[in-house]
Amino acid sequence: MNLDECSEKINHKNISLQERKSKIILSNKDLIEVTKIKVDNCLDIQGVKCDWLVVIDNPQGYPDTYIEIYIELKGSDVKHGFEQIENTIKDISSDPQKIVKFCYVIFANKCPLSSTEIQNKKKYFKKNYNATLKVERTGLSENINDLITGR
Repeated sequence: MNLDECSEKINHKNISLQERKSKIILSNKDLIEVTKIKVDNCLDIQGVKCDWLVVIDNPQGYPDTYIEIYIELKGSDVKHGFEQIENTIKDISSDPQKIVKFCYVIFANKCPLSSTEIQNKKKYFKKNYNATLKVERTGLSENINDLITGR
């Protein structure tokens, strides 16, 4: 797996990831350097995979911080998004059970899952992957500093 071909180090104020009608913005007001990795159509992973991985690795002011952010941009098949993120975590996470992870399934159309189904998946991801799972409508803006500080 050649991460160099699929990744770039950036410190943009707003990191916008978009595919078709789905979009997420990672707000980065402190210009923290992150590694943005194009997973789908770039990394050689067996089976389904998510669209993006963003890694925060020992940013200035936060030593010993390592966070993986998995992002799947969907039209409406949210359930398939869970599978894509889970398979990607199993394949490329530095430590699938211990490293702090944030997982986003961003959908453009109506979410077909009930809130109970989503809550069960959130518990599953927390228990099995130390991951906070969020299922949100397109256009979500998430603050990187809040992820680092746990706010």
